[in-house]
Amino acid sequence: MASPTTERSFPKPEFTGAEAGLLEFPSSKSRTYNYFKPAKLRSTMYEDVTVDVQPDPDRHLTQGWIYGFGDGPGGYPKEWTALRSTDWHTFLDPNEEWEQTILRNNANVVRQIQLNLNNAKKAGAYKNWSTSWTRFVEKHLGAWMHAEHGLGMHVFLSEQRSAPTNMINNAIAVNSTHKLRFAQDLALYNLDLSESDIDFDGKIHRQTWHGDPVWQGVRENVERLTAIGDWAESLFAANVIFESLVGVLFRSHLVMQVAARNGDYVTPALVGAGENDYDRDQRYTRVLFRMLTADENHGEHNKALLSEWLSRWVPLSVRAAHELQPIWSQPHEKVMTFADSWAAAADGFRTFLADLDLPEPKELSL
Repeated sequence: MASPTTERSFPKPEFTGAEAGLLEFPSSKSRTYNYFKPAKLRSTMYEDVTVDVQPDPDRHLTQGWIYGFGDGPGGYPKEWTALRSTDWHTFLDPNEEWEQTILRNNANVVRQIQLNLNNAKKAGAYKNWSTSWTRFVEKHLGAWMHAEHGLGMHVFLSEQRSAPTNMINNAIAVNSTHKLRFAQDLALYNLDLSESDIDFDGKIHRQTWHGDPVWQGVRENVERLTAIGDWAESLFAANVIFESLVGVLFRSHLVMQVAARNGDYVTPALVGAGENDYDRDQRYTRVLFRMLTADENHGEHNKALLSEWLSRWVPLSVRAAHELQPIWSQPHEKVMTFADSWAAAADGFRTFLADLDLPEPKELSL
């Protein structure tokens, strides 16, 4: 007789709603997420797409970091800087930069610069330049391109991975984008001038950067910035010290002042875009370090450490700035002396330090 067939029994899936999904609560039907406290009454688009995008065990990852490194701790260790904060997540970028604003703002700048260059070509504007100004642009503005690229590629790009929150990293990433775009603007400008009908040597900027004595202090300063391991020290030394004492000195208190007097209306538009970038980058830098010096638990520690960094990096930038002094006499038409330009840059630096509640370093007057 055939043995009776047995029917195999499989567990039947039971579909039920998750308890949390079935509950009704005040904001259950709202499309506004409120897992963080916005700076104002309603969250901005910047906050919605930036806050807590990078997870943190101190806030949401109760199981700890979900990834790590083979030779160190996981995630974004706070030990990657000697500065301390009661809550790193307090920082929000005052510029409210996120992916869309980065692309839109940089596209607008590039478009405007390209229009200026095209109009200059049509008008034959470069023919009105004096010989001394042509030599100045090909050597010294070209040399500055290397400083901008070095900061963007090897300083800010490195820093933006190391900070402990997405909000800080995002602001630094935008800073890096600004520098790289401005360096590219200067490179394309150099190429345009090389192809114009004036006597312009488009290759001499490399020789100037590598060998001209007036640029070796700036070159050393930039290269030393690339070797800093502490991301916050790197940011402080670059944006607070170098940019205030060297970057603004060259861009704003030299090039922007003398270009028009030498028959050049194109260069100020180009360099002015770089200065506007720095104004935005200085704004987030001021908010970040002011947060750290005003920290109720770690403020005094942070002030003492920042003062040490000032003592370490101010002399290097002061020397770099003063070694540039001879180029103030090279344009045919001179508007400002080096002493006036340096005084303006140093005053701006003092104001920056006052905003951070930091004393003026004695090294500034050496």
